[in-house]
Amino acid sequence: MKIAVINTGGTISCVGNPLAPMSAQQFATASQQLIDPILQQQFSDLQVDYLTSVTFPESSTKTLDSTNLQPTDWCIMAQGILDNYAAYDGFVVLHGTDSMDFSGTALSFLLNNFDSRGVGTALLSKPVIITGSQVPLYYQANSSAPLSLNFNTDAFQNVCGAVAMAQSGIPEVGVYFQNNLYRGNRAVKTNASEFNAFSSPNYPALAEYGVALTLNNANWLPGPVHSSVSLDDPSVLAAQQATLAAITASINNFPVMQLNAFPAYYSQSPAKSFMAGLIDAMVAAGATGIILESYGEGNFPSGNPDNPNQGAIYQALDLANEQGVNIVNCTQVLSATVNSSAYAAGAWLPQVGALAPADMTPMAALAKLMILMASASHNGWTRSQVQELFQTDLAGEMLSVNQLDSRRNTTLLPGQSISALDGSAQLLNDPELGPVLTGAGTTSPLWQLPSAPSASALPGRLVMQDDGNLVFYGRDNQALWATNTGNPAGASSRLVLTGRYVAATPAASTLKLQVLNYSANTIAATLYPAV
Repeated sequence: MKIAVINTGGTISCVGNPLAPMSAQQFATASQQLIDPILQQQFSDLQVDYLTSVTFPESSTKTLDSTNLQPTDWCIMAQGILDNYAAYDGFVVLHGTDSMDFSGTALSFLLNNFDSRGVGTALLSKPVIITGSQVPLYYQANSSAPLSLNFNTDAFQNVCGAVAMAQSGIPEVGVYFQNNLYRGNRAVKTNASEFNAFSSPNYPALAEYGVALTLNNANWLPGPVHSSVSLDDPSVLAAQQATLAAITASINNFPVMQLNAFPAYYSQSPAKSFMAGLIDAMVAAGATGIILESYGEGNFPSGNPDNPNQGAIYQALDLANEQGVNIVNCTQVLSATVNSSAYAAGAWLPQVGALAPADMTPMAALAKLMILMASASHNGWTRSQVQELFQTDLAGEMLSVNQLDSRRNTTLLPGQSISALDGSAQLLNDPELGPVLTGAGTTSPLWQLPSAPSASALPGRLVMQDDGNLVFYGRDNQALWATNTGNPAGASSRLVLTGRYVAATPAASTLKLQVLNYSANTIAATLYPAV
């Protein structure tokens, strides 16, 4: 088993008083002497290599406190992994804690790529584990004294745990901290003074390492659907390296900013607001995306409580949207799913183009939006496609709102639903009727089962199976209806609700309810509109 370690910097590789960063080579030399023999006790066949050629040009030591990391540095980390991908079974990235939750998302989108429908075209097949510490790994009494392991640190435990996780085969980017492995694009720094610095408020841990290692495999991403989209394939790897090169060249052209909701001055006549001035300044400074960190379920001040569209904040966001700035309505609440329609104070946000991130963290939203915009030209995506991809669960970063996936979220239970990304239509598994597709502003179903199940057979489950067959099972587990699109050889598939329903002019609707066989990248069935 061969594991590569990339040291970007941060507390874990600092020494001295005051603390100062070691170079990657100094850290590697110390680790080979002091850490590797301990790792060999547990993993006798382990080979650890330190990729000291991965450096960051901003610093004289070529390592960085994560406070100073910028988007191009995400690309440097990703390039180091891709350039060495074929030679190693897993990767450990040592990183400062301050911006680890940004990098955890960035790497998950720099090491994976998708087509305009969100189907993976280049997918990670090996573990990439990010870790760091609150206390340095090494101690040095003075500049001429030898290094030794520091007393009572989280650094040693986190390195050991991260190396173990890098051998697990988990095909995604993870953050390992204080005995827990979290999905990298779900992790949040929630404690600045204790060893349990990170948590994952909206998604369970991928693994836990106490007395024994517990792998929560059911929470993992499934990985590439087949070898033709895996980074293990040299042509796929080369294509992803080309994508990364394009992103690296353009990412600085797509700055994204965060803006917290906070009590601030506004007036209604004339329409004026301190916060509107901030939004105007962001756009003037070149922001191409704004991540709103709203209150609660997605409420943001408009500048006019009674008539939001007359408020200065509304008008500033509306103008930004018209100028091509992508606006996202996240929440500043740690554990939450955004539902801007719950209150009038947030229901106006879709009118100014605000995108819905479900339960994505603001850090994940920033990195995801920036990378999607930076890769749009290379991938041939339009702005509307970027916005659709942003609101689609691609790498486990958010709740999947518009699809069932045969390898991840397979089942629609009674009372559960999926919806179009703009909320204009909903497929509900009605406990008394079975699956019913409705559009906003309509009373009649757009689609439902051709033959209504008997009351005694309900409620039931709608299941997207991994053979490509969409099946509705009754309460006694008998199949009541199916698309009959199954393939005994397997056909990993999704039931996807896409497009928009327009009640006033149905002919203008683009709504589709389809079964997508993403193993073959074909449409297996179209349930709506009727064909």
